[in-house]
Amino acid sequence: MILVTLTIIVYTVALLLIFTYALAQLNLLFNYLASKKHEDHCITYDFSKPEEVPYVTIQLPVYNEMYVMERLLDNIAQIDYPKDKLEIQVLDDSTDETVKTTHDHIEKLRQTGLDIKQITRTDRTGFKAGALKEGLKIAKGEFIAIFDSDFLPKKDWLKRTIPYFKDEHIGVVQTRWGHINRNYSILTKIQAFALDAHFTLEQVGRNSKGHFINFNGTAGVWRKECIIDAGNWEGDTLTEDLDLSYRAQLKNWKFKYLEDVETPAELPVIISAARSQQFRWNKGGAENFRKMLWRILKNENISAKTKVHGVLHLLNSTMFLNVLIVAVLSIPMLYIKNEYAHLKPYFYVMSFFVISTIIFFICYWIMYKNIYGSGIKNFIKYIGMFFTFFSIAMGFSLHNSIAVLEGHLGKKSEFIRTPKFNINSLKDTWKENKYIKKSISINVIFEGLLMLYFAFGMYSAFIVGNQGGDFGLFPFHLMLFIGFGYVFFNSISSNFKRHHN
Repeated sequence: MILVTLTIIVYTVALLLIFTYALAQLNLLFNYLASKKHEDHCITYDFSKPEEVPYVTIQLPVYNEMYVMERLLDNIAQIDYPKDKLEIQVLDDSTDETVKTTHDHIEKLRQTGLDIKQITRTDRTGFKAGALKEGLKIAKGEFIAIFDSDFLPKKDWLKRTIPYFKDEHIGVVQTRWGHINRNYSILTKIQAFALDAHFTLEQVGRNSKGHFINFNGTAGVWRKECIIDAGNWEGDTLTEDLDLSYRAQLKNWKFKYLEDVETPAELPVIISAARSQQFRWNKGGAENFRKMLWRILKNENISAKTKVHGVLHLLNSTMFLNVLIVAVLSIPMLYIKNEYAHLKPYFYVMSFFVISTIIFFICYWIMYKNIYGSGIKNFIKYIGMFFTFFSIAMGFSLHNSIAVLEGHLGKKSEFIRTPKFNINSLKDTWKENKYIKKSISINVIFEGLLMLYFAFGMYSAFIVGNQGGDFGLFPFHLMLFIGFGYVFFNSISSNFKRHHN
């Protein structure tokens, strides 16, 4: 009976945490919808007056980017901004032949009058944060725009972002990510789906009410003074962007989020690349929760509501751990429910997961509708997309939970970059990419076992109790079976394709 009680308690706590997170998302949805009714009265620089145009440094932190380097440099060279007020730093930590090819390409661009230089380090201390910090020491700009190697800002990008810095309290301007290969595969579609929710609902929902948001590591601009004042870049977490964002906002710097400025970028096209990116983001989130929790709670300048949203924001990635706990314990719970008749009422109360799912369904629909439009056809497409996304997100829950636990327990690991591919259409191939991780993680085997475990959960629906089965959890177990199956088979098959090319 102790085991039964313990199972019920752990299951209930995990469900309540998911429900709390869902309520926070609902609050962000209300904020998001309310923000649409307000006009932006932010003061801006007048770029028709040359004296109001500030000096800007663009930083491009890169590391072994053979497939996208040329595209990146050519795109950045097109940025429309006075040449005498712009410098470009290519912060090149590469260890392969791209150091030379990048150098040659930069020399060509310099001949067009562009102030662009390659900055290399022999010691990669601090990874991306270390490179950004190194470049900052000699940056001429008052403002620092940062782009990862797979981002392709439009020509007018600086003219649409820099003007907001006329308000001297603004430390960061962040733009929304776009996705040039959104429709490449199911994997890219679900990544785009999740990121779209973050870049609309969450960023606008928090920013419009003055809650903390994060610079997303790329496609944004920092005020140099803000970086220095907040303590500069630090490499002690895997998400240096989230870390510096919170330190800056704790020092009362304001962040400006621009939903209407889209910066196109490329999504990872194979599951190993998506896995490494997910691992870094989720572990970094947990690391920042450890680092920032007390600083947020102790800060007297921020409201209780901002504190709650800040803590839940930093616990974002921990939701994967709660989902995994609920998933794994749901099968024992199915048997407990049918074994102990007196516990039946408790199980009706525990329909929190269904309510949480409905809340997420509504929140994501508003976001989807904004991008694709409403109408019955789009709504049916959305239903398919939502359940595909939900299933595969749950399929990633073991992988991401390991990342989260490592982050909370303080286990350090290297900054594993996400390989870039320069893939936009189905005709392009990724199999020759030399940066792809060659080995397959042991976790993939456990994902295969979890797929079988949830197949057993579906089978259990038919045999439990004496009332002809219990199908309440069947849809949940079916989604888990599909999600873990997708992640397992995709991980195995992409590895197989690469080795047999």
